Amino acid sequence: MTNFIPIFPLGIVVYPEENLNLHIFEPRYKQLITECSEQKKAFGIPPVIENKMQDYGSLVTIIEISKVHDNGEMDIKTKGERVFRILEVIKNVPDKLYSGAIVNYPDTYERGNIELMRKVMAGIRDLHRLLKVTKEFDKPDEEIRCFEVAHHIGLSLEEEYELLGLLDERQRQEYVKRHLTKVIPMVAGLEQLKEKIKLNGHFKNLPGFDGF
Repeated sequence: MTNFIPIFPLGIVVYPEENLNLHIFEPRYKQLITECSEQKKAFGIPPVIENKMQDYGSLVTIIEISKVHDNGEMDIKTKGERVFRILEVIKNVPDKLYSGAIVNYPDTYERGNIELMRKVMAGIRDLHRLLKVTKEFDKPDEEIRCFEVAHHIGLSLEEEYELLGLLDERQRQEYVKRHLTKVIPMVAGLEQLKEKIKLNGHFKNLPGFDGF
């Protein structure tokens, strides 16, 4: 399916099913949000990375306009729906301050490998323990999708975008697993270094070396 959507480029990656709160202050986006809310239409958030708008993004719907400030600025709640790919950017939309895009919606495969996801979740908990972070997930491990944990594993913006473009959940699981395999030893090494630094200046009780 191909269609036209208003777009709101931002320096973030939004995933399907993710809840996102936004403060809207630019006139063009106040117009976009007002119209989408009145017409019950979705809009797209393509990520902007290094000042370049990317091809993939997420369609989002407005859950509610929580507050309209005296100056017209708005606080809104939105939710990610599905991944789109931009085919053509329409910078000048008649009678609109905002831009739009012709997009399609790539087919996705959402069934992952249960055992692999359990290993991924075990790795995420190991990472969180090292970082002394508490994060509870409200589903059994095998029911969690990678998009639900992607913002909680220390991915860079570029890596979050790479994950968004993977259309098979099994590929996403492998991507997250590789990331954890790389980052956990680094974090563990930093923790050991911190402990060494803490010990410097303390009285040390060390055994002598029997060779002398």
